[in-house]
Amino acid sequence: MRRITIAELRVNGYIRAREVRVVAPDGGQIGIKKLQEALWLADQLGLDLVEVAPNSNPPVCRLMDYGKYKYEQSVKSREARKNQTRTVIKEVKFKPKIGQHDYEIKRKRVLKFLAHGDKVKITIWFRGREMTRPELGLTIVNRLVEEIGDAAKVEQAPRQEGRNMHMVLAPVKRPTHTAPTTETPPAEDQGEETDAVGEEIADERSN
Repeated sequence: MRRITIAELRVNGYIRAREVRVVAPDGGQIGIKKLQEALWLADQLGLDLVEVAPNSNPPVCRLMDYGKYKYEQSVKSREARKNQTRTVIKEVKFKPKIGQHDYEIKRKRVLKFLAHGDKVKITIWFRGREMTRPELGLTIVNRLVEEIGDAAKVEQAPRQEGRNMHMVLAPVKRPTHTAPTTETPPAEDQGEETDAVGEEIADERSN
């Protein structure tokens, strides 16, 4: 018989209890059995005896194909990870007395990250006596928020943490608008109209 030990579950020969409550693969109750009897039953069915509730009295064990079960769980776990939305937080640092040119470069970088769907952590880095003037950092973050406009929303308001001031911006998803479609007359209608005009011209010439 296979002896498997994975994670926190005890399987087959690793089960320590003398008696166990056995559950069938379909969830039906088989009853309380001596461990050796339960192991024999699992062996006869070509299944594993898995201790699913070790704290019960007696412990609850289920008959199952444990290898197949673990494989199915790993597939579900991979699918769940694929469907998860990965949140990326970029960081852009500013100095309280940053020059206009450097400010514009960093502002464009923030807009680029937001356009890619990333959150942006704005960090104002204070040095020396600048720490006594937090209003310099607030001036920068307020200006940045105003100039970015509807491209982002403030997810975390500015707050001082030691030498740094932090603020987090989150991108705003804009609704997509579809261009209105213009209806064109069916081809046969246009043909009928052309034929009617042609007949009128022919009548006039004949007259």
